[in-house]
Amino acid sequence: MKVLVVSDNHGDRDVLVDLIKQYKGKVDAMIHCGDSELEASDSVWQEMMPVKGNTDFDQSYLTERVETIGKERIMWVHGHLHDVKNSMQTLVQAAKNAQAGFAFFGHTHELGVEMIENILVLNPGSILLPRGAHKVKTYALVETDGQLVHVTYYNRLHQPIVELKRTFTRSK
Repeated sequence: MKVLVVSDNHGDRDVLVDLIKQYKGKVDAMIHCGDSELEASDSVWQEMMPVKGNTDFDQSYLTERVETIGKERIMWVHGHLHDVKNSMQTLVQAAKNAQAGFAFFGHTHELGVEMIENILVLNPGSILLPRGAHKVKTYALVETDGQLVHVTYYNRLHQPIVELKRTFTRSK
């Protein structure tokens, strides 16, 4: 499985169009973790799978999605309803309840990835307004290879940020 994960473009539609142009046919799915500020009927959603963020006012968006992509079950949310600014506990529990091995979220604008209770928890950062230690506009590619999960963050020029690359081994 290979998926692109992006979040928090806050009205910058062009960056999503660019990602679609760059990755269409090269990934199994393109996941958006909310705060696009676009209409739910926007044509970019024919290629990307969004959820509703706290600044998405179109009520047509889902607040949570769970999909099986390849052989992997993935849950994604924006994060504001899962208290992600304080703890990953609620998010991890929701992923367990959904029987998902991956939990993707946005909201904080801070990139980060960790394995918690055998669930890969990932924030791709913000593609427009990054916060935290890494003030780079980012998105992530997540790839599985058997028991290994590879995570690579990229900047808006589609260049990998080598120092942020991580590989995780999943428990059996």
